[in-house]
Amino acid sequence: MAKEPIRVYARVKPLGRRQQAGIYSIDDDEKSLSTLEVIVPHDLADGVVNNKRESYKFKFQKIFDQEAKQDMVFDSIAKPVAECVLAGYNGTIFAYGQTGSGKTFTITGGAECYSDRGIIPRTLSYIFGQLQKDSSKVYTTHVSYLEIYNECGYDLLDPRHEASRLEDLPKVTIMEDPDQNIHLKNLSLQQATNEEEALNLLFLGDTNRMIAETPINQASSRSHCIFTIHISSKEPGSATIRRSKLHLVDLAGSERVAKTGVGGHLLTEAKYINLSLHYLEQVIIALAEKNRSHIPYRNSMMTSVLRDSLGGNCMTTMIAMLSIDKRNIDESISTCRFAQRVALIKNEVVLNEEIDPRLIIVQLKNEIQELKDELVLVTGKQRTSELSQEELLQLDELIETFLKDNDPDSALDVGADMRKIKYCFVHMKELMNHSKISDRKWLSQHTSEEKDINKEAEELKKMKELLQQRDNEINILVNMLKKEKKKAQDALFQLNAASTGIPCAVPSSADDYYFSVGENMPLGCQEAFEVFKRDHADSVTTEDNKQLLKQKFAEAKCLGEKLNEVRNKINNLKGKITQRHIQKAALAVSSPSEELNMLDPVEEKLRMQIEEEKKSYRTMFNYLKGLKVEIEHLQLLMGKVKMKLQKDFEVWWSEEARNLQQEKPEMVSSPNTTTVHPQFIKSSQHLSTKSFSETTSVSPNEDPAGKNNSITSNNPTLRTSSKAHLGYSEEEAKKISPSSSASIPLTGDSQADADILAFIKARQNILQKKGLGNK
Repeated sequence: MAKEPIRVYARVKPLGRRQQAGIYSIDDDEKSLSTLEVIVPHDLADGVVNNKRESYKFKFQKIFDQEAKQDMVFDSIAKPVAECVLAGYNGTIFAYGQTGSGKTFTITGGAECYSDRGIIPRTLSYIFGQLQKDSSKVYTTHVSYLEIYNECGYDLLDPRHEASRLEDLPKVTIMEDPDQNIHLKNLSLQQATNEEEALNLLFLGDTNRMIAETPINQASSRSHCIFTIHISSKEPGSATIRRSKLHLVDLAGSERVAKTGVGGHLLTEAKYINLSLHYLEQVIIALAEKNRSHIPYRNSMMTSVLRDSLGGNCMTTMIAMLSIDKRNIDESISTCRFAQRVALIKNEVVLNEEIDPRLIIVQLKNEIQELKDELVLVTGKQRTSELSQEELLQLDELIETFLKDNDPDSALDVGADMRKIKYCFVHMKELMNHSKISDRKWLSQHTSEEKDINKEAEELKKMKELLQQRDNEINILVNMLKKEKKKAQDALFQLNAASTGIPCAVPSSADDYYFSVGENMPLGCQEAFEVFKRDHADSVTTEDNKQLLKQKFAEAKCLGEKLNEVRNKINNLKGKITQRHIQKAALAVSSPSEELNMLDPVEEKLRMQIEEEKKSYRTMFNYLKGLKVEIEHLQLLMGKVKMKLQKDFEVWWSEEARNLQQEKPEMVSSPNTTTVHPQFIKSSQHLSTKSFSETTSVSPNEDPAGKNNSITSNNPTLRTSSKAHLGYSEEEAKKISPSSSASIPLTGDSQADADILAFIKARQNILQKKGLGNK
């Protein structure tokens, strides 16, 4: 058991376009801890006498400035913890800071670029890479994903629920055993055999996670999330099992309600977030005090789940996320103070080893049986029951093994049961008698046959010598042919086995993986979706990822073709070697035997070419495997963008429909209104559900008298006044094109006509905002 202090790191978030940087400096010393100094100048509004501190200094293990990349953060923080977890120790990495300081980006990563992967996907890739390299142990890996939202736990990986809302997921409750060990009820453990399965589970949990938009952060995490990796390892034949777990925690950010100005549901979420972080700080303060006897873990669900990580059996690392902006400088200083208190805590780290319960049960059963036998032998009580058939077979095997063993110190151990001892003596006596009788029969037969054999022995001896001489000559040639044939077959088999890991044929294009949404929408909705998709914030990133995916597919296809060419070339070279061997064997029959051992320079050259082709084949094969991992990750990113685009469009479309409903004009009756024939009266509901192309055209099949049923006045003044009577001003009526207004069928119903023209007005406004005009 070793005392291990919690390691504390700091990371500074890059500033936005409109943010003003605060004054800070970083002093990196390789021999000692890094120092962060934050300077807060005096404000003249506070008066002449101002005793506030201007300089604040904090020490960290390492400080990552704004230019730090994700791979640097992983190598310095997460990689050492992952190595300890693989060795059998528990580990925890959690990010702490105010809302919008980059906690989720550091832990989970960004969805725009492959290089923006966070600690969780990089840790999964590193762990499964190490497990694949280590073949001396048998590993089992499981993952779980817990979300704590408003002090309620939810299982984000439950396979039995396909929830559209967070409340539909199963709730997780805390159970505590008499030894004060925490157990989470209804939290599922999903087995992951490779990196791809683990990343799919991570993506499933992230889609169910609760996020919302706040004045400070557009995608603010409104809950605490704990992604846990469980690893168990066992050496073959060993009774010891190592079990370890790694918690990767993304805490929700603290926020000042007076600064953000949130209300309603967001205010309730902010209360629960600040309360749980307050309880976490209470636990940290209590652990930092030496003489404190009670630690308030039970105050919140998060502190109960992380009991081992805070002062328990775990190697814990904290990342303090800082937003060095003038508006957020006070919150950053508060985060640094919290990190300094966390650094005072020491955890008791223990190697998690335990003995396999199944082996313990077998050992206890054998020990009980031995004690029973000794007790019978000491008390003198004899057993009267007969031995079972299984016991007799077991004794026969023990006797046979004992007789075949050539070790003089070997013993026949049957226990203290007198029935077994008597059976062994009787069985061995029978074997001895049987062996004596068989020996006598064999001696009699041997003496009678010995005379006949002596006569034929001389003739056989001469024939054998002659045959042996011929056999030796033939065997030399046959063995040489077999060895060369076997070498060629083994090399071909290894090459084919190595080439079955990844198929050489890859998809021809990346368009099969690109998403197309909006196909089942009405025509008007599709036009609006195309405009929305073109102006969406992620359109540039999506196109870049698509082009990158196409490039990767083309590169993978080219590599597959090269691999097939190299494989065919190797097979051709092996065919040449086989033909060379056949020619050598044919020449060896007539040539002296001394030429068989001579080296063939042509064959050596062919073998060297095969080795060079194999090296190039392995190099391209490993590169193709790396391309496959990048292609799968890009497909995962594009799937995320697809879901986000679809959700954003649905929200925007519903808001536009709601605004259109509120802006409906009321019809004003007028004697100058254009007359419409009654046979064109239709339901306004039917017209409102049609697209603009359907409502602005009149089919000749519907009404043969269409000329009389549309607005037939050729006077522009009359058409403008008609639109004005339907709720439009003269300027608004002039904006509607004459061609579209001339072909609009009116019903005669004031409410229905108002709906028709209001829809046309809203559509033209949308197209004018997007720059499409009257297209």
